[in-house]
Amino acid sequence: MLRFLTAGESHGSALTGIIDGIPAGLEIGAEYIDRHLARRQVGHGRGKRMEIENDRVEIVSGVRFGKTIGSPVALRIENRDWISWKDKMAVDDHGKDHDDDHGRVTLPRPGHADFTGGIKYGHTADMRNILERSSARETAMRVAIGSLARRLLEEFGAAIGSVVESIGDINAGELFGNNGKEVPDLLTVDNSPVRCPVAASEKAMIELIDKAGEDGDTLGGCFAIWAEGLPVGLGSHVQWDRRIDSQLAGAVMSIPAIKGVEIGRAFELTRGRGSVSHDEFRLQTTTDEPGIIRRPTNRAGGIEGGITNGEPVIIHAAMKPLPTLRKPIGSVDLVTGMEKSAHVERSDVCAVPAAAVVAESVVALVLCNAMLEKFGGDTTGEIEAALQRYTESLPLHPGEPED
Repeated sequence: MLRFLTAGESHGSALTGIIDGIPAGLEIGAEYIDRHLARRQVGHGRGKRMEIENDRVEIVSGVRFGKTIGSPVALRIENRDWISWKDKMAVDDHGKDHDDDHGRVTLPRPGHADFTGGIKYGHTADMRNILERSSARETAMRVAIGSLARRLLEEFGAAIGSVVESIGDINAGELFGNNGKEVPDLLTVDNSPVRCPVAASEKAMIELIDKAGEDGDTLGGCFAIWAEGLPVGLGSHVQWDRRIDSQLAGAVMSIPAIKGVEIGRAFELTRGRGSVSHDEFRLQTTTDEPGIIRRPTNRAGGIEGGITNGEPVIIHAAMKPLPTLRKPIGSVDLVTGMEKSAHVERSDVCAVPAAAVVAESVVALVLCNAMLEKFGGDTTGEIEAALQRYTESLPLHPGEPED
């Protein structure tokens, strides 16, 4: 079982994280994690913060000579912007006069955690105590932690990626070929400044982001995450909290600004009948492997009954426009009671491409935990052996469709 925690504030000295449950023997280094941290930082529409930070992880514990040793892995990412905030975000008081010069926030931003968190934790006189932790900066550590889970899944033949499907009203269309059985090429996706592989849509998205930025506004959009190479049988139907689709949906919804999740093309399927909504079983009979079951479609998004079915797991997510606006909308000062414009904090115009990379990491954590639950062991060798025995024991197993 994987367990993890993150800690740190957006403008604090560092983000820290710890993950427990990674088996011994996994090859991992800071360079691998840094590559995925860099992927999170790119994307047309990101703000000035990305020009300041150059995220690099320090592996503090749990790894020796390039391999995990079975103990908890602790990670640290320095916040380079801390140098400008060390007085405003100081841990020690030292008799400071906590006035506006020290970053006090009393005007909540509609759509952010400022108001709700301020009420809940008693910080209405200074909501910086809320916004520093609720900031999406925290997701850098989730990408770092999720990179270990991703690396373990890679060890057993699974791969994870993501793609931007829409920004604002610009939609790239269907990006999963062969009725949802083929996923986009991740290298092509990553080479796009908006992580969209359709050239015409990419151009239109960039223009739309630029226009929103000029207007002091923000944009949201939709993206998809996929995982392929997973065995049949991850998750379970026997209890609500063991269903892999509920776990995946919860993980993706935990990312700031995500407001909707679907598995496969769930909402589209509501417009049709059951006879055209499910993935038929076909028995392969024209090859040398007559015992292989094939599925001509993947409408279920790789999950049936809360359990992976061997097809690519495909999750779609909707991200709202970011609530921090350079031309802010109305708010109320929680100290004076006066109506004013909302607080302005440095932010992105559009972070959909970055959110998709974060989603890859949280999906990796859920799927890795399910793999350990199904094939658990204390070393990578034990897990690999258990997976191989399980695969060989299947009387009928999914295969590639006929040409």
